[in-house]
Amino acid sequence: MAIPRAAQTQRRTRIQEEKEEVILEAALDVFSLRGFRGSTIDQIAEGAGMSKPNLLYYFRTKEGMHRALIDRVLENWLEPLKAFDADGDPEEELRSYIRRKLEMARDFPRESRLFANEILQGAPHIEDMLKGQLKELVDEKVEVIRSWIRVGKVHECDPYHLIFSIWSTTQHYADFDVQVRAVLGDGKSTSRFEDAGRYLEELFVRGLIPRGTAGA
Repeated sequence: MAIPRAAQTQRRTRIQEEKEEVILEAALDVFSLRGFRGSTIDQIAEGAGMSKPNLLYYFRTKEGMHRALIDRVLENWLEPLKAFDADGDPEEELRSYIRRKLEMARDFPRESRLFANEILQGAPHIEDMLKGQLKELVDEKVEVIRSWIRVGKVHECDPYHLIFSIWSTTQHYADFDVQVRAVLGDGKSTSRFEDAGRYLEELFVRGLIPRGTAGA
């Protein structure tokens, strides 16, 4: 008698976990390059070095692989924003957030492009997460920024657009890395993330932190 798939999932072995990681690594390569619609299970199987039937034993659909990756990306992507501390110094919190977002752009460019591709296609697979988990977290951190504004620690601004601005300026270095390196040239491209970090930190701090409090 065949063992139900649910029972198989409950008794996942180390080898099964390793196989799933190989598949997800290959899927990440394909999805980040081609987007969901342009990717096929055959391409992912080839990248994973296994047959299509073998791959389908672990993930029955392309959607299943894509959702597993998106879930993982969002979990990691939201960590820096979760760490945004209402009791911390606004300047240090902003600098830390910008640094961590740039580090993620540097260390996880495929994940950033995977997410960007999903958004560009209208977020068909994660709209519920954007309107739920993501919105709730952003709303919470918007209130943190508003509390700093009320006591004069941060200049008046729209906190939503502040967060959007940090997202766009930091993730640009992952999603448009080829363009960044081409424009900077060989001499400057190797230090692009460090240079960007210094520039963006000063840009946001000078624009948001009242004089006399920055660096205090």
